[in-house]
Amino acid sequence: MQDELLTIGRFARLCRLSVKQLRHYDETGLLAPARVDADSGYRYYAPGQAREALTIALLREMDLPLAVIARVLSAEPGSMARVLRAERDRLAERISRDRARLEMLERLVEDGLPGYEVTTGTEPERRLSVVRAVCAPAGIGKRVEECAGRLLPALGRAGIAWEPPLWALYPLDLEEEMEIAVGVRAAQEREVPGLERAALSGGPVVETVHIGPYAQLPLAYNALFAAVHERGLRPRAPVREAYLVGPAQAPQEELTTRLTVPVHEGPA
Repeated sequence: MQDELLTIGRFARLCRLSVKQLRHYDETGLLAPARVDADSGYRYYAPGQAREALTIALLREMDLPLAVIARVLSAEPGSMARVLRAERDRLAERISRDRARLEMLERLVEDGLPGYEVTTGTEPERRLSVVRAVCAPAGIGKRVEECAGRLLPALGRAGIAWEPPLWALYPLDLEEEMEIAVGVRAAQEREVPGLERAALSGGPVVETVHIGPYAQLPLAYNALFAAVHERGLRPRAPVREAYLVGPAQAPQEELTTRLTVPVHEGPA
């Protein structure tokens, strides 16, 4: 049988992999050799394993994690397609984030840190009907859309009008699992299935306005929080975004968002 098998070196060249990669795939259970010599520990592979090894190499070239590749190799055709679609969507989302970062870098290269007019003021107390969700910082945009997609139809079904703008509420610290809320001021304050009531306390705030894509909001936050600390103020939650001009009303370059941070006077 050993004569029908290939040494790890020959098999690696056949599959355009390195010996180190094959050893790693064996150690992780992704691709075990057909035989391991009990005395020498040498690994031998069957020619029929080449297709599987080449598939692993192809998927690794696409930057798929080994755990995902293992699911692809063990899946039935229908399940395999679902696994690959999920990875396709993950890659598309990452490309979208990278494109947004590239656009911000290009803006910084051309113009430096943008100048935002940061003002202080006083906000009144507000009561909002809200939908809450938990997400990571990278998923904020998608989660806000989902929350709005639950909030506004729920108010409509209840026959309750609402007053623009749409609000999003965030914690001060952007953690991997953070709670956010999306809300509006409803014309009637009554219970609506699936919605909660949230009271936003009034008081002093620091705020600025961002015009442009939501992906470039970090530029505005940079200016906003720099001003908070330079003025010796203490930020407090929740940080608030009010979408004055949204995607349904204008192109990306004209989206208008007011960013508001409630503050206390004095150092932390």
